[in-house]
Amino acid sequence: MAKVARLVDQLDPPPPGLIERAQFAIAIDDIDVEAARWADDRPLAGVRGGAPGTITFFVGDLTVMVNVTRTGERQRIDGWLVPAGEHGVEVRVADHGSTETTADEGGRFVLTEVPRGTTQILVRMNAERPRTVVTPTVVL
Repeated sequence: MAKVARLVDQLDPPPPGLIERAQFAIAIDDIDVEAARWADDRPLAGVRGGAPGTITFFVGDLTVMVNVTRTGERQRIDGWLVPAGEHGVEVRVADHGSTETTADEGGRFVLTEVPRGTTQILVRMNAERPRTVVTPTVVL
């Protein structure tokens, strides 16, 4: 079995950075979160390529839509939450920490100068039933 394991490692090694991305995805202080999912099951090749554009996530009654615009080595994230409200928004970027803001009463939020890299968005819902929702990890 050891020989088979070495052969597999040689012929089909794990992608570079896989362990670090997995550790980033699960290293959330507030582990009591709901996981959002993509609104579209098609591959997200554009997210890793040129201009990322618009990405939509949803979980239960929450929809998170973000538009990502490159600004040099950084990016601007414009987002909208439905249902609207003054919910907390945190954008985590691996090896760069996080940036926080609060959506306005219409559910809109803007984060400028966000570093590029492996990213997650956390939404802290200030609703009748407070909860935290986390998006899948994306490379922006």
